[in-house]
Amino acid sequence: MTDPAPRSFFRDLSLPAIVAGFITVLVGFASSAVIVFQAAQAVGGGQAEIASWMWALGMGMGVTCIGLSLRYRVPVVTAWSTPGAAMLVVGATTLPMSDAIGAFVLAAVMGALAGFSGVFEKAMRRIPVSLASGMLAGVLLRFGLDVFVSVQAQPLLVLLMFATYLLGRRWLPRYAVIATLLVGVAVAAGKGLMQMEQVQLQMALPVFTLPTLSWAAVFGIALPLFIVTMASQNVPGVAVLKASGYDAPVSPVIGWIGVVNTALAPFGGYALNLAAITAAICMGRDVHEDPARRYTAAVSAGVFYLVIGLFGATVAAVFAAFPKELIATLAGIALLGTIGNSLAAAMREEAEREPALVTFLVTASGLSLAGIGSAFWGLVAGVITLLALRR
Repeated sequence: MTDPAPRSFFRDLSLPAIVAGFITVLVGFASSAVIVFQAAQAVGGGQAEIASWMWALGMGMGVTCIGLSLRYRVPVVTAWSTPGAAMLVVGATTLPMSDAIGAFVLAAVMGALAGFSGVFEKAMRRIPVSLASGMLAGVLLRFGLDVFVSVQAQPLLVLLMFATYLLGRRWLPRYAVIATLLVGVAVAAGKGLMQMEQVQLQMALPVFTLPTLSWAAVFGIALPLFIVTMASQNVPGVAVLKASGYDAPVSPVIGWIGVVNTALAPFGGYALNLAAITAAICMGRDVHEDPARRYTAAVSAGVFYLVIGLFGATVAAVFAAFPKELIATLAGIALLGTIGNSLAAAMREEAEREPALVTFLVTASGLSLAGIGSAFWGLVAGVITLLALRR
């Protein structure tokens, strides 16, 4: 008897979902790949190691996006830890590559244990939906603003993309973002903004590094990487799922991400986690009117991540060819619906309106303390406000 799951997936799949997956990867890669390259160089990596890191991260994100989204039928999108990479750039320059790899393995194992033990999920279940929605709106606010900030640099490109989106929302709402992408690429190509001359087909090869550990690596990389990844990445990632109406089984999701991360750490997979910003692209109304079918966008993103893993250098050049204003505008437009829904959900309950507003403002401020980003501190501030005002 054949398994009906593949037929079910292909029945649920749609062109907007595939495009949402592509935009997810485009935005995620273009916004922070340079930091990952710098992190690899900071621990002594050359071109071969950088390609291996991209291979490991691409494989890890691809496998987890596809496997977990198909398993639970919710849009589970994973990403590399951008704050973790930034931390490596600043604090790992004095350690050898093997010690850094050993720290990656240890941090990944701790992530798996935090997931499977249920400790992380129990803490997340105490966060009200209004605060999670306020945090999500605060995280995504910058992307909405960047649409109009980009007008200063490329007015024709941005205004034509925005006009295309408005017309698409009026006449063909499911294909509005697709049309916006096509118009943006056409205008950018016509103005000579696409830098395609650097693109060459080249496969990435994994490079295995035997892990070692030192006390400096444990306390200088492993523990900070674990804390930053869980607080700055996984907490917002779960909050995005919650704010979008998905009740995913958090414990096994976090646990399996940790398992995959552990297997790929010796090849440069330094930290994998739930995505927040890019995940929101896969959960918006432009993917599909039926929320139950939006998981196909996350699966599509996983396929594109696998391609990144196999052709790391080539994909890096392709994404680098897109002008930054096109990427910023595309991301902001794709997230408009999610920003609006998040603000509406955050302000819905009058008793929680002020705590949700505090969460939104702190998150949007970009505050960073102790190496942990504003999304975590926004939730902390919201919870404190909620407790202070609750009778």
